[in-house]
Amino acid sequence: VGVLTWLLFRQRRLLKEMQQLAGEAEKSQQRAEAEQERNRQLKQEMTNNIAHELKTPVSSIKGYLEILLGSKPVDEDKRRYFLDRSYAQTIRLADLIRDVSLINKLEESSTLFPQEPIAVAEVADEAIQELEEMAHSHGITIQNRIPAEIEIVGNHSLIYAIFRNLVENSVNYAGENVEIVMECYKENEEQYFLKYYDTGSGVDNAFLPKLFDRFLRIDQGRSRKNGGTGLGLSIVKHAVQFHGGDIYVRNREEGGLEFYFSLKRKQQ
Repeated sequence: VGVLTWLLFRQRRLLKEMQQLAGEAEKSQQRAEAEQERNRQLKQEMTNNIAHELKTPVSSIKGYLEILLGSKPVDEDKRRYFLDRSYAQTIRLADLIRDVSLINKLEESSTLFPQEPIAVAEVADEAIQELEEMAHSHGITIQNRIPAEIEIVGNHSLIYAIFRNLVENSVNYAGENVEIVMECYKENEEQYFLKYYDTGSGVDNAFLPKLFDRFLRIDQGRSRKNGGTGLGLSIVKHAVQFHGGDIYVRNREEGGLEFYFSLKRKQQ
């Protein structure tokens, strides 16, 4: 009787464990399906946003070319204007394709990015030099206070993309006659902690949680006339995460935006 009781108890326990395992498997399957649906929705949203962003430049180029190729004569000044506008729109298209490709590669094939020793201050200087003329036209000054000895093991193109997109964001939207500063404010054995800020107009606090979203456009306090792909800050976030770091943004009490982000000294 004692053995039979023990066997019945053991059988009930095994049945309960099997039911628990089945329940956990079902929950895991539900989570996987939910994640797949979320990814599907994100990709669909991305596709819709890309189609929307492509529509304006493609329509503009088509319209300009139709005028130039039409039967009515076009004087030289208008002809030059239409060509200049068409060229500007092709640049916008090229930038959009570049940024979409980079985000897709980061999300789906991040292991394809080669890694090497990176002098962070030097790469920041490269981004500054690339945008120096544009910044100067807005009366913007840029100070790179990152120590020259700071070095990580990472991807050069992605570190460059971090600083270039941050600077370009400030140049396009922070306003006239502002200052940009980048510095390292802390470090430990594993990470460097960097700060980037501008002294511009900042954004409404309600938009801060969405600032890294793809294709986010903010009208209040920030001009849209300079264009951009709407992917710059999303690329910044992805590139920081690729390097084992985190990033957040807030409005400065003195005015402007400040970004805090970390970079691992060496990737695993």
